[in-house]
Amino acid sequence: MDPVVLSRWQFAITTVYHFFFVPLTLGLGWFVAILQTQYYRTGDETYKKMTKFWGKLFLINFSMGVVTGIVLEFQFGMNWSEYSRYVGDIFGAPLAIEALLAFFLESTFLGMWIFGWERLPKKVHLASIWLVAIGSNLSALWILIANGFMQHPVGYVINETTGRAELVDFFALIGNPKAWLFFWHTITSGFATAAFFVLGISAWHLVRKQNEDLYKKSFQLAAIIAVISITLVGLIGHTQGQELVQTQPMKMASIEALWETEQPASFSIITIGDLTGKNLVWEWRIPYALSFIACNNFSCEIRGVNEIQAEYEALYGPGDYIPLMVITYWSFRFMFGASLIMVALAFYALYLTVRSWPEKLSHPRWLKWMVPAIALPYIANSSGWILTETGRQPWIVQGLLKTEQGVSTAVSPAWILATLLGFTLLYAALMAADIYLLRKYAMAGPDAALQESEDSAPELVGGQD
Repeated sequence: MDPVVLSRWQFAITTVYHFFFVPLTLGLGWFVAILQTQYYRTGDETYKKMTKFWGKLFLINFSMGVVTGIVLEFQFGMNWSEYSRYVGDIFGAPLAIEALLAFFLESTFLGMWIFGWERLPKKVHLASIWLVAIGSNLSALWILIANGFMQHPVGYVINETTGRAELVDFFALIGNPKAWLFFWHTITSGFATAAFFVLGISAWHLVRKQNEDLYKKSFQLAAIIAVISITLVGLIGHTQGQELVQTQPMKMASIEALWETEQPASFSIITIGDLTGKNLVWEWRIPYALSFIACNNFSCEIRGVNEIQAEYEALYGPGDYIPLMVITYWSFRFMFGASLIMVALAFYALYLTVRSWPEKLSHPRWLKWMVPAIALPYIANSSGWILTETGRQPWIVQGLLKTEQGVSTAVSPAWILATLLGFTLLYAALMAADIYLLRKYAMAGPDAALQESEDSAPELVGGQD
C-alpha cells in the first residue's frame, strides 16, 4: 500500500493503454489523407472507397485515444501534485499549447471531415483531413516536448524563494534535442504501425479474394510506407542511443547490463541476472559492438553502472540510482526484436508488390503472415515507451526531482488502489471494445463503410432542416 508504488502503477497502466491507440492515429491519419488526395486528383471511386474504409477505422481508434488520454492530464494534479507544483511552470506550458492549438485543430477539422462528405467543397473537405493529420502530430510534438524536459531539463532556473523550477527560456524548451528525437522516433513509429495495420487487413481480404483492386492498392502503398518508416525508425533510434550516452548514461548502461566501464565496450546478446535484477549471473556479449553503436567507432568508452552510481551518490547524495535493469534490458530487446522482424516483413511485402505482382500477392501462402504481424509494432511501441520511462528512474525529472518526491501527499493509498483497479478494468473494457470494433469493420470491408455513410446522409440533412 505504498502510495508511490500504487501511483506509479496507476500512471504506467493508463499510459500504456493510451499509447496503444496513439501510434496508429498518428500514422493512419496521413494514410487516409494520401488516399483522399488520390481520389481528388483522379476521380477514381476506388480511392474514395479506400478513404472511407480506412477512415472508418481511423475514427474508431482516434475516439478511443481521446477517451484514454484525458485521464492522464488529471493525474498530474491528483496523484502527482508535488511534481506539478515543482515543474508546473514549465511542464504546463507545452501541455496548454497542445490542448489549445493542436487538439482543437484536429477535433474541429475531424468533425468537418466526418460530416462534410458531399456537403463541403472538395478542396475544403480534402484540406480538413490533412489538417487532422497535422493536428494529431502537432499534439504529439507538444506532449513530447514536455516529456523531453523530464528526460533532459533545459531552459529553467530554480527559484530559491519558492524552491520551484521556473521557465526562463521557452525556445530552449521547444528546441530540446531530446524532445525532437522523441518526436521523430514516435512519428515514424506511427507510420510503421499504420503500415502494418493496413498490410495485415489488406492481406486478410486478398486471401479471400475480396475487393482485390482496392486491397492491392492499399497493400502496395502500405508496403512502401512500411519500408521507409521502419528504416527511419532504426536510424533515429540509433541517434537516440548515441544521445543517451551524453545525457542519460545510466539508462544506456542499464539497457546493456553494463556493470563496469569498458573501452571498447561490448554489446550484450543475452545477459541473465538474479531475481533482484541488479546482479550478474551469466552473459554473452559481442566485443567492440556497443562502442560502434554508441559512438560510430570501435574504441569509444562506455561508462558502466557502478561508476555512474558512484558519481551520482557524490553529486546527489546517498541513494540507489540504478533502474530495475531486468525491465530496461528486456524491454529494449523486445522492441529491437519486433523491429527486426518488421524490417524483414516490410521489405518482403515491397518485393511481392514489385517483383511478383499480382500472382504471389494473391496467394494465401505468402500473405497469411501479414495478419498476425499487425501486433509487432504494438509490441515495439509499448516496449519502447516502458524503456523510456523506467530507464529514467529513480528520477521523475532527470537530476532534479525523484519520483518519490513527486507523488501527492493528500491522497490516501486506499483511494489510489481503488482508482488503480477501476482504471485498469475500465481501460481493459475500452481496449476490448476498440479491438472488437476495428475487427468488425475491418472484416466488413469498404462497402459497409460506404453504405453506412450514405445511409446517415438523409438524417443529417433532415436534422439541419
